[in-house]
Amino acid sequence: MAATGAWPARPLSKPTRPVAAERSIPLVAGLSAAFRVEDVLLCQNMKRQWEHEELIEHWTLDVEDRVLLGNKTGATRLGFAVLLKFFQQEGRFPQHKNEVPGIVITFLATQVGVAPEAYVQYAWQGRTIEYHRAQIREALGFRESTVDDAEEVTAWLVAQILPCEHHEERLRDMAYQRFRALHLEAPTPARITRIIHSARHTFEQQLYETTLACLPKEVQAALDALLTVDEHEEEEQEQDVQAITLQELRMDPGRVGLATVLQEMARLRRIRELKLPADLFPGIAHKVLAVYRNRASVEEPSRLRAHDTAKRLTLLAALCVLRSQELTDGLVDLLIQIVHKIQVRAEDRVEQEYVTQLKRIAGKDTILYHIAEAAVEHPAEPVREVVFPVASETLLRDLMKEYQSKGPAFRRQVHTIIRASYSHHYRRMVPELLDILDFRSNNELLPSGDQATKERGLYLKLFFSL
Repeated sequence: MAATGAWPARPLSKPTRPVAAERSIPLVAGLSAAFRVEDVLLCQNMKRQWEHEELIEHWTLDVEDRVLLGNKTGATRLGFAVLLKFFQQEGRFPQHKNEVPGIVITFLATQVGVAPEAYVQYAWQGRTIEYHRAQIREALGFRESTVDDAEEVTAWLVAQILPCEHHEERLRDMAYQRFRALHLEAPTPARITRIIHSARHTFEQQLYETTLACLPKEVQAALDALLTVDEHEEEEQEQDVQAITLQELRMDPGRVGLATVLQEMARLRRIRELKLPADLFPGIAHKVLAVYRNRASVEEPSRLRAHDTAKRLTLLAALCVLRSQELTDGLVDLLIQIVHKIQVRAEDRVEQEYVTQLKRIAGKDTILYHIAEAAVEHPAEPVREVVFPVASETLLRDLMKEYQSKGPAFRRQVHTIIRASYSHHYRRMVPELLDILDFRSNNELLPSGDQATKERGLYLKLFFSL
């Protein structure tokens, strides 16, 4: 049969890892074949369990498949069918018999009219299986991949995938999809792993060299200074060689408070003093950059210093760039929490004072009537002689407090306590916090531009300084 060209690409199934302790897999009903645990661990790209609907969708022989089967019989017919459908599913041939799940073999055996047990008789080496593989590649428009093809896929991973993805299973899926898109038979799983590792190594070397080239000499020196241990401190703490400056940058904020905010602002200023270029890692996804940041976060300064210059400075720069973003986000959150904290504490304090002093007055309408009656009947008499006998001075003061607790006086008292709390405690950090943050808005109705941004920031500073 002539080549049919490209066959419909099917999404690669997510592998289901077999249990390492299992010593045999039932290939077909009533048949088991012993194999090494190492063989199972190599079967990472073919899942072992299939639902009936999945078997129908992915493993059903169509008309063209049956034409390829021709007049083959017995084990040869079943073996060829297994190779054909496996290749259509995975973009490669199985490495050994046990890589194909038993339920799949049984499903295919039913379609070709051969007993499932005949599968074990199919010769896995020799001229027959090589001819079958060549026939399948020709029919589907594929060819064997070469060293040059592997290098091309490696270069594609470096340029297109690794800047956005570093998870190995995802990289493996992308590599298989690339070979399939190029109509190339994918190499063995071990070879795919080597291609991924080679691509990752090449990507990292390019990243290190590019980053080093973007860092001015003074910035390189400033980054290396983070690893410098004070001599006096080194003498006192011989067992702890971690530089305080680096340790401070790695630490997370503590509980919300003035000391926490001042400490976080000091860390952010320390990073900004490094004067890292704004576009130091163009095109690198945050999750990829986080991989290198995590390395710098866990390695001791002595190990970081042991790296070559390009790698060392790239790790430190990744740490500082992401820490700068995290510190900025953290300071904004802390500002919101502190403002909320001041508000809640002021309201609680005022409410507690009112609860302590307030007495709910019953029969206010009757009291008002008696006061009005006494005032009308004796308009010329003093209040103390006319009103107080009807409603005592204490009662009238309680009425005043009850009214104040429900009116604008409550809000004014809360605001007074807020201003007192800010002026005595938080005034030390709020102006500095507003100064270190850059304020922007995505509101299209507000004026844009640097000048408008500065004006809004100035407004906030003036508001808190009043």
